[in-house]
Amino acid sequence: MSNNPSTSDKLLLATIDLMAEKGYDGTTTKEIAAAAGVNEVTLFRHFGTKEKLLAAAFNRYHYALEMTKLFNESLTGELHEDLLIISRKYHNLMNRNRKLFQIIQKGSSSLPPEVYQEAHRHPQELKKLITNYLLSMSEQGKVITSKPDIQAYAFMLMNHGAFNSNMSPVDLDEFIEESVRLFARALTP
Repeated sequence: MSNNPSTSDKLLLATIDLMAEKGYDGTTTKEIAAAAGVNEVTLFRHFGTKEKLLAAAFNRYHYALEMTKLFNESLTGELHEDLLIISRKYHNLMNRNRKLFQIIQKGSSSLPPEVYQEAHRHPQELKKLITNYLLSMSEQGKVITSKPDIQAYAFMLMNHGAFNSNMSPVDLDEFIEESVRLFARALTP
């Protein structure tokens, strides 16, 4: 993003900040507009509703597009190295977007379905990317895969669990290195 964010970006960022702190129901469009430095009419002109505003924030600032770009441009075809790249990027993006997850946790019973749909689109896309990667690696004889969708899901859960865990005294980089080493060894013919 540029040094001079657009009105839409200001509104999206204000939405994320306020809703992470106060929850979906506890945040008004008037507060969001004020935090973004615009009037409420501008918010409605750009997004229409609070629901559409939050769904747009998940669309813009979550990770599906960046992970798709990573899979298309940065993977090497070497399983261990690729899984390290994927894990590190995932944790980088998840930490950057931590406030989005706070919104989901705080508003779990009251968030509109459109918001949940947009929030869940990202992990679904990532699972497809990992599954297709494993299938491609299997076709090249570089991976043993009998159920690539389940293996992709297991890889995601391993990383998501580490992201959510506040209990572990283990360094994140050390965790990524060791878990990827084990995962790659299990899939290597």
